[in-house]
Amino acid sequence: MTPDDAVQGALCTHMGREFAAHFQYLAMSAWLEDEGLPELAGFFARQAAEEHMHGMKFFRYLVDTGRAMHLPALDAPASGFASVESLVAAALAQEQQVTQWIGELVHLAREHRDLATEAFLQWFVTEQVEEVATMHELLQVVRHAGPSLLLVEDYVARRRPGTPAA
Repeated sequence: MTPDDAVQGALCTHMGREFAAHFQYLAMSAWLEDEGLPELAGFFARQAAEEHMHGMKFFRYLVDTGRAMHLPALDAPASGFASVESLVAAALAQEQQVTQWIGELVHLAREHRDLATEAFLQWFVTEQVEEVATMHELLQVVRHAGPSLLLVEDYVARRRPGTPAA
């Protein structure tokens, strides 16, 4: 395996992870819809769209750099959750895992002196700081709200992009 093959394979693998995150957030959104929590469901639907965009960034980068493309098989997302808290905790754990994987990709690119890939990945390094912070904050809100999930719904509605400040 050449250094470029190692980087290419890792990029394709991670592209699949981003698409898997897209499906996981869709499954979370569907579960929240079934629970009658439309604001949280919308939040996770928007997160799903963002993860899809992340996967497409990897797709476009692979195409633009002329690397061979392979789309990995994806496992079915988790679809049953014990509570909103467990769902948000799973989302936070997922974002922390993605952060670790992005760091590993940066190190791989650096190891192989692939400056273009390292530069490409810097956007994701910054993005993951925001993603982890957002999920951590949401988990704190859910825990503070306790059984009053309508407080969480209100919080999410007020934080939605394009919503006037309360």
